[in-house]
Amino acid sequence: MKRIGILGGISPESTRLYYEHIIKAYHARRDDYYYPEIVIFSLNFQRFTDLENRGDTEGYAGELVAGIEALERAGVDFALMAANSPHAAFDLVAQRVSVPLLSIVDVALDHSQQLGLKRLLLLGIKFTMQASFYPEACARRGIELRVPAEVEQDAIDRIIFRELAMGRVLPASRDRLLEIMAGYDVDGVILGCTELPMILRQGDTSLPLLNTLALHAEAALDYALGDAS
Repeated sequence: MKRIGILGGISPESTRLYYEHIIKAYHARRDDYYYPEIVIFSLNFQRFTDLENRGDTEGYAGELVAGIEALERAGVDFALMAANSPHAAFDLVAQRVSVPLLSIVDVALDHSQQLGLKRLLLLGIKFTMQASFYPEACARRGIELRVPAEVEQDAIDRIIFRELAMGRVLPASRDRLLEIMAGYDVDGVILGCTELPMILRQGDTSLPLLNTLALHAEAALDYALGDAS
């Protein structure tokens, strides 16, 4: 069984949910307490977002690498970055660390293809919605990707940073997100921020929701148990 490394703190709210999901998913599969060892390194969220907003690619990647190197020193067998936005630097980071990295983008799009989804809407922080890593990954798979209009991106970004990342879940904000989703002719929605599952559940909409946190956590458990295909 492999030791899981979680690069977290981005934000702390979703990092907590990663840990909980992995443990609960293990208990759903096995009736014992032999779940994998998990090491979490929590980044400074403000420093991380400052680097992200400045577009400091080298500093941004360096912050991620330093965190994963701390996990390596703790003896993890592989690592995952517990957020969508740092996957903008996934390839750069993967080249600089020794342990395998599990991509949230690949996991999400693998699942979308299993469901036969061809047109997806991406929700996330503004950085993620405006970055190229999701569009490029979708294009390689023949998936059409839509992103909300900029005024809608501003609203989503505010909900994530000013509410969800602080543990606040407001019904009015859920209604606003559902209103945005309803404006696009798509057959699925990528919850491209690991805080969004706090406020959006599958029962809220008829559109399939790609819960990137849950998919990433399940994939980490698969890898740790040797169940990954």
